[in-house]
Amino acid sequence: MAGAAETFDFIVTGAGSAGCAVAGRLSESGKYRVLLLEAGGPDRNPWIHIPLGYTKTYTDPRVNWMFETEPEAQLNGRTLYQPRGKVLGGTSSINGMVYMRGTPSDYDNWRQRGCEGWDWENVLPFFKKAENQERGADEYHGDGGPLNVSNPVRCPLGDAMVQAAIQAGIPANDDFNGPRQEGAGYYQTTTSSRRRWSAARAYLRDARRRPNLNVATKAHATRVLIENGRAVGVEYRTPQGLFTARCRGEIVVSGGVYGSPQLLQLSGLGPADLLQQHGVPVVRDMPGVGAHLHDHFNTYLVFRCSQPITINDLAMSGMRKLTAGVQYALTRSGHLSNAGIYAGAFVRSDPRLEQPDLQINMFGWSALERLRTGIKPHPFSAFTLSPVHLRPEGRGTVRIKSPDPLAPPAIQFNFLASDYDFQALIYGTRLSRKIAAQPALKPFVVEEVLPGPAVQTDDDIIEEIRVRGVSNLHPVGTCRMGRETDAVVDPRLKVHGIEGLRVADASIMPQVPGGNTNAPSIMIGEKCAAMVLEDSRAA
Repeated sequence: MAGAAETFDFIVTGAGSAGCAVAGRLSESGKYRVLLLEAGGPDRNPWIHIPLGYTKTYTDPRVNWMFETEPEAQLNGRTLYQPRGKVLGGTSSINGMVYMRGTPSDYDNWRQRGCEGWDWENVLPFFKKAENQERGADEYHGDGGPLNVSNPVRCPLGDAMVQAAIQAGIPANDDFNGPRQEGAGYYQTTTSSRRRWSAARAYLRDARRRPNLNVATKAHATRVLIENGRAVGVEYRTPQGLFTARCRGEIVVSGGVYGSPQLLQLSGLGPADLLQQHGVPVVRDMPGVGAHLHDHFNTYLVFRCSQPITINDLAMSGMRKLTAGVQYALTRSGHLSNAGIYAGAFVRSDPRLEQPDLQINMFGWSALERLRTGIKPHPFSAFTLSPVHLRPEGRGTVRIKSPDPLAPPAIQFNFLASDYDFQALIYGTRLSRKIAAQPALKPFVVEEVLPGPAVQTDDDIIEEIRVRGVSNLHPVGTCRMGRETDAVVDPRLKVHGIEGLRVADASIMPQVPGGNTNAPSIMIGEKCAAMVLEDSRAA
């Protein structure tokens, strides 16, 4: 039996990248009483805050949902591991900390799909509002915002990677979030003083002292309560039992690409046949809830390194681990001060394309596998070049498998749905080899370990992609914004046909941007909060 209900002006379900921004901004004036529900616990795990600590949280069930996809037909029936944050800050507390927005045309395309107010001109102010840019404010960047964005930790291997990409014909680019994205350079990160700066640190660290903001951890939203077509409350489960919170204003669902459609479906909003199959009363038949799932997709090439300077070398040596720990503790430098994602390049797989459709990530480590069992590095010095396809054509679904809100949903991507998906990655594989062969990297490269020199033809590379290709962990689209019949939210993020209910997270993206998705998710949270406050003042 549910406990006695408290009443709030606004309720936010999910304290991830967007949810923290929504709750932080809605509570800022002190005028409104705000409840933020987070299914995970507080962000006290020390590995969360050390940049290289993401290798520890990658498979830690205390802070990670550790989802798994359904078998993927184009990947020889393999399932793919899907780490997602189960902690204050959500996935911003366990990700690789790369700060990347995508291109202006990504957002202009959203507008062309009927999402008014989401073109580049209208979203840039919210990127800037969120940002505290180490380089200072300019036409593209803001300072004084809650999200610290820092310059990278440079190192000899990273320098060589960037220089080799330039030698391979890719122009230099010192700001992927500036006037153009195409080029090669170091990544900026969401860090401060070489510590992770998650959305929780950005938006909740000071806000939690506000008497009008209630942040409830280990509080799993299980159902949105809908009466006469209006969302009026949230049912949530804690270790102490089942509770209900009532809402006099609006409820913002920010459970992420998997959690948000699952919560809506459990609340009776989703494909009617699916809900009926699991005994969930249908409030509104919405086929688009849980549809349109897509993600970047990547493969990777591993090169044995001639010098013991990689993170693999750190993992193999107890003495090096001790030395790195002392170095980080005393000077905030060394391997622990960055996530090992040194740099990257954005390129076009076809010169006729207007914008880059490939991102080449450059890692100072390599792994035998990256599965639920953990990241297992190779037992030798090595680094990785990983081509990522940014414009995938496959679309999938997220669907409840049970009426139990604690059961994971069925995640089906349908990756590699077209020949273009393959051709882009074939181009990326060949380009990565070209980069590795340049003079700048020559002193570091002993040999190509994976996929290996025997893999040369297009057919060989395609088979390698099927065997080793993985999700790039940037899923979007399951509560798609738009005006199409199967869109879930309108351009003000209001759920179609239901009053008092919005969704704000990466699930609303109609198309994945060409880059990492944490910064766009935070922008969505900022923009949602502004719209909620605007509508509240107008009411």
